Amino acid sequence: MAWIISKYLITAAMVVLISEIAKRSDKLGALLAALPMITVLTLLWLYFEKQPTDKIANHAWYTFWYVIPTLPMFLVFPYVMHRYSFWPAMLVSIPITIASFLLLAFMVKRFGIHLL
Repeated sequence: MAWIISKYLITAAMVVLISEIAKRSDKLGALLAALPMITVLTLLWLYFEKQPTDKIANHAWYTFWYVIPTLPMFLVFPYVMHRYSFWPAMLVSIPITIASFLLLAFMVKRFGIHLL
């Protein structure tokens, strides 16, 4: 139980730290948020919990493919937010991300990569 609590505290601390830095510096906050810290922590947790190497490698592999369809959201969100507000930007960004994911999944399926 202590291990799970430690995982939650360390992971939550990273998110809080990044959000606090972002309050002070847009660029530094965005840089830190863009780094795959949560993914690295997840890989570490899987490794420390003695998960099979295939499981750990697959997590990294799928993370790569799942990041790609999120990229359009980072262009659309600020555009919509400047013109309207936060919630409309979220409401537009979420379906764009879902559609981008489905499109990517359809495209890479031809190459034997099954994301769904």
